[in-house]
Amino acid sequence: MEYKISKEHTAVVVIDLQKGIVAMPTEPYPSKQVIENSVKIIEAARAKEMPVFLVHVTPSSDGKDALHPVVENTFHFGDRPSDWAEYIPELNIQPTDFLITKRQWGAFYGTELDLQLRRRGIDTIILCGIATNMGVESTARFAFEYGFNQIFAEDAMAARSEEMHSHPLKYTFPRMGLVMKTEDVLKKMGE
Repeated sequence: MEYKISKEHTAVVVIDLQKGIVAMPTEPYPSKQVIENSVKIIEAARAKEMPVFLVHVTPSSDGKDALHPVVENTFHFGDRPSDWAEYIPELNIQPTDFLITKRQWGAFYGTELDLQLRRRGIDTIILCGIATNMGVESTARFAFEYGFNQIFAEDAMAARSEEMHSHPLKYTFPRMGLVMKTEDVLKKMGE
């Protein structure tokens, strides 16, 4: 399928590239590679004056808005260092970037992401980040239901295991958008 990325109607949405999450082991790509590929996409978007949304996750200071799973040990990080939720320095945050704080896996629920995308006439998002099967997939499902076109930068995301990464890329994401390698996303952004 031939597809051209419109710089006027496309934004990059980066999920959870924050100190505490990138420190965890990831597969099939190490977080270092996910960061490098995500930064390439971010820099290309900034060069074309496309909006960049940087999303991170953290509970509020009292922790009362954190999710409490009904099944024990399904999503527990234990005691977090004080910088756990800080964006990684490689993102080189710019004044034109939008910083979104979420309190759960997906970046839409309870945040201003949808509002800010729509106010800018965005109908397509390029998704990347960690983890493929959690933050990225949860965000993608909401985006699909909200009517956004989506491009998934497959090698600019990773998960805790190969299987957790590959399942949404094989079965879910192709039903919601286009799955591409970073190199192909960059080519389409340059056209």
